[in-house]
Amino acid sequence: MAAIVWLTGVARQWTATGRPPHAHAAGKALPREEGSMFLQVFQGKVADEDGLRRCMDRWSEELRPGADGYLGSTCGLSDDGTFLCMVRFESEDAARRNSSRPEQGEWWAECERCFEGPVTFMDCPDVTMWLDGGSDDAGFVQVLEGHTTDAHRMRELLTQNGSRLHEVRPEIIGGTFGTYGEDGYIEAVYFRSEAEAREHEKMEVPDDLRELMQEEERIMGKVTYYDLHNPMMISAGTSGMGESR
Repeated sequence: MAAIVWLTGVARQWTATGRPPHAHAAGKALPREEGSMFLQVFQGKVADEDGLRRCMDRWSEELRPGADGYLGSTCGLSDDGTFLCMVRFESEDAARRNSSRPEQGEWWAECERCFEGPVTFMDCPDVTMWLDGGSDDAGFVQVLEGHTTDAHRMRELLTQNGSRLHEVRPEIIGGTFGTYGEDGYIEAVYFRSEAEAREHEKMEVPDDLRELMQEEERIMGKVTYYDLHNPMMISAGTSGMGESR
């Protein structure tokens, strides 16, 4: 029997491995209103994990101080070898200014060589934080990607059930939800620890959330899940890169 995980105030059904049936495996809290943050995401299959880690460390130590409008980032390597990094800026202009810096271009040329092939970028101009949003205190982060038939309704479901979610899944710190293109979305869910998340998966769905669960499953579409077991956090005001253990 599949277990139940609570991620966004409604329920998602998971297999014993922690992934939904038929789905592909694949800084401190920053609560902000929708639209007041810009999210830039890049991801790709890794060929040189150690080299990539050195690149990320160098960005944190040498380039981060000059990145005006940078708010923080969450990065990590998933089970299938995909490296994923979600970078938060205070605006799209701030993200563009960072990308246009000569030192940023030089750094990326080095970083890009650590991937097996092309790297995918997603620019998300509409961002919603729910509960306490992203957090450097998270010991486990799960990232969801897909295409939705109703992004507005997804945002409503994320934000209107926060207090109920916290009652049944206290190990969930919060999440960040961004949309790109016509119907694409990416969401990061921050947990205190993976052990707590797996334990709470076993809970049954409360009756008052079943309809919301069914509605969310309809509008989420086909979802790809990335489990970041050791998420790396690069905060705006600190040097070095934090990593959960």
